[in-house]
Amino acid sequence: MNIAPNSHSRTRKRLMAAAASVAIAGAIGFGAVATGTAPVLAEAVRVEAPQVPSFADVVERVSPAVVSVRVKAKIESTADDGSDLPDAFDNLPDDPQLRRFFREFRGFGDQDGRDGMRRFGRGDRQPRPVAQGSGFFISEDGYLVTNNHVVGEGSSFTVVMYDGKELDAKLVGTDPRTDLAVLKVEGDGKFTYVDFADDSKVRVGDWVVAVGNPFGLGGTVTAGIVSARGRDIGAGPYDDFIQIDASVNRGNSGGPTFNLNGQVVGINTAIFSPSGGSVGIAFD
Repeated sequence: MNIAPNSHSRTRKRLMAAAASVAIAGAIGFGAVATGTAPVLAEAVRVEAPQVPSFADVVERVSPAVVSVRVKAKIESTADDGSDLPDAFDNLPDDPQLRRFFREFRGFGDQDGRDGMRRFGRGDRQPRPVAQGSGFFISEDGYLVTNNHVVGEGSSFTVVMYDGKELDAKLVGTDPRTDLAVLKVEGDGKFTYVDFADDSKVRVGDWVVAVGNPFGLGGTVTAGIVSARGRDIGAGPYDDFIQIDASVNRGNSGGPTFNLNGQVVGINTAIFSPSGGSVGIAFD
């Protein structure tokens, strides 16, 4: 006879607890609507990526030693009537403006060698008034190295530093056989400079970083590996080039290629370019 009251009491407590839960849930929902926010159900996606090697430390240290080289070329004055046009243009109308147009825009491509080999020079015709390349300091007192074909036809030279500062440079010497040249700049303080790697320790498969001034864009970095050694590209009597697959283009010429220790393993000199641009085969 005493069972019914206890059962009724338990049922009543369960109903009261359920009602309280509904009231609390309603209050929370009302608060979310009133404040214009919804409860956070999940966090934004975030992936813990595996740690991979970075070139950032190398680039940070060596970049101040790499410069852009602007060259004002030696050019001879030409007649405005277009009289210097090649024989292929003999049939043009005798119009000075038309002939001048063809003279100026007939093209000043880089020098092509065998099998599509392309140097970064100014071409085998009349040079441009201004050319651009790259270079790097090899001493704290302002000596820097670039390619001979960058400066060989120049009359004056300007070095653009990593921070944008421009300094006049003097040509110290050139060696066409190795396609190297040395410039000297004068400036206050000491210049950040780099050293050369031990050539005997450069191995096929090593990571390399090329720093330079492609297309006049300013300091640009590309990375790759040493693809081969001892390449003969018909450039001269001392052909012994390192082949790399880092992307280099016009304006990289004379710029350095570094190993991961920040040492120079080569100087960007030529590319294999059947298309006229970088196809990922460069020679240092």
